[in-house]
Amino acid sequence: MASNQAPPVVGPADHVEAAATLRASKETLEDYTLRFAPRSYRRWAPGVVATSALGGIAYLADFAIGANIGIAHGTTNALLGILIAAVVIFVTGVPLAVYAARFNLDLDLITRGSGFGYYGSVLTNIIFATFTFIFFALEGSIMAQGLRLGLGIPLWLGYLVSSLMVIPLVIYGMKALSQLQIWTTPAWLLLMSAPLVYLVAAHPESVSSFFAYAGEKGDGHASFAAAMLAAGVCLSLIAQIAEQIDYLRFMPPKTPATARRWWTAVLVAGPGWVVFGALKQAIGLFLAVYLIGHVAGGAGIANEPIHQFLGVYDQMMPGWVAMALSVVLVVLSQIKINVTNAYSGSLAWTNSYTRVTKSYPGRLVFVLFNVGVALVLMEANMFDFLNNILGFYANMGIAWIVTVASDITINKYLFKLSPMVPEFRRGMLYDVNPVGLCSVLIAGGVSIAAFFGGLGATLQPYSPVIAVALAAVLPPVLAVATKGRYYLRRSSDGIEIDPFDEHGNPSAAEIDCLVCADTFERPDMTASATGAGHVCSLCLSTDRTGTHVLPAQR
Repeated sequence: MASNQAPPVVGPADHVEAAATLRASKETLEDYTLRFAPRSYRRWAPGVVATSALGGIAYLADFAIGANIGIAHGTTNALLGILIAAVVIFVTGVPLAVYAARFNLDLDLITRGSGFGYYGSVLTNIIFATFTFIFFALEGSIMAQGLRLGLGIPLWLGYLVSSLMVIPLVIYGMKALSQLQIWTTPAWLLLMSAPLVYLVAAHPESVSSFFAYAGEKGDGHASFAAAMLAAGVCLSLIAQIAEQIDYLRFMPPKTPATARRWWTAVLVAGPGWVVFGALKQAIGLFLAVYLIGHVAGGAGIANEPIHQFLGVYDQMMPGWVAMALSVVLVVLSQIKINVTNAYSGSLAWTNSYTRVTKSYPGRLVFVLFNVGVALVLMEANMFDFLNNILGFYANMGIAWIVTVASDITINKYLFKLSPMVPEFRRGMLYDVNPVGLCSVLIAGGVSIAAFFGGLGATLQPYSPVIAVALAAVLPPVLAVATKGRYYLRRSSDGIEIDPFDEHGNPSAAEIDCLVCADTFERPDMTASATGAGHVCSLCLSTDRTGTHVLPAQR
């Protein structure tokens, strides 16, 4: 909400900074890229936010992942791996989703105060941004396969089309994305579920064939090592909770009247996304097994979602209709997820760049950057190396998410060494907190070494287990060792207004920023070190001289 009062008078040295921060604040009022999402903007009902968030998991990569791990390890081990990964993702996703919805912050802002520090969380932003362009490239590759099969468009051009088409949709932020997800979800659900229903009804023997499938490397029996290799690939999706949070941060306040709907929406659209993801992985393998057994040359195309759906649609309807619906499903899925990938990736890059350089180039710059990196991966044919890429990436994704979840559940609630309220503002935090940063570097580094065989062949399949165990244990160990001294640089932000309302929600009280002359809600503000008034979090981020940054408390 813009203030009507004139900008404050500033000295000559402040003019450039004031102009830059004013531009930055204007550009971010739509989607609150770098700050707390205010109550005045959060007008959606819990169900609308949840539907919008779940619309972002319409990707077809799950079908390819399920097919790949099943073809490699067999149905039994693939399903065990999917289940193991789903449990880990759900358990770690609960505290993150609740914190995001309760305090209206994205995962980067939560991470800052959950063991990483103001600059330390830049590392996790890079991990998350990597997730977004890997999966953007994966979805774009799937769409390009569909365009080549259905319309004869060459792959290189399909990659370009799938990249460029999402840019206009991403520019407008949450308002446009929520409408897109709500209106397209029913059609996507119908197109996705129809082949499964048809096969189970018309070819019930396909169910027994599915459960009997042994894969290329398996013998049909359960193997914990094989299940963990499968789980490692599925766990590459653990960072999806950060994309869910990019929607959940817009949840309305939780009150006694809305508590039940609030909790349902947060749990279903937060960690609950993995239930839908696991089902899609199992369906992808189910369709792949059917193609291998019933379609000529099916083994070579069984891991491509366009062929999975086309192979079944062909039996349900005329060929041209089947092809049209298959292409529509692929394009619809790609748009639904890649607008989220591009949007969330741009938030991550913008956050990191602004903190490090203390300047704000505009979120659109990083939309283009993230899409450009994804396009390079597509042109490099990353789809053929899917399992290796995802298995490697999973180790760092696990290390980050489990570390933050461990800090929230153990260091905050059990040991009381981490601040209960997630702090994100410059000046309130130390630049680096070894608790989270060292945990991620150690857990990720050791698990990656195991993944590449550096710890021996016996431990190689268990790199995800190593990442989970170290990331869960190290934060409390390091917090105790450091006595929690590196979490907060200050305990007071210099504002007398209560930061919470009577229901424990962030206060909606409005305060003017003396730098950009806009008005923001209480949680986004601190007192200025000059004593002249208050300053918003984004103006603090772009304060190159540190004039307004509060000093450390002794």
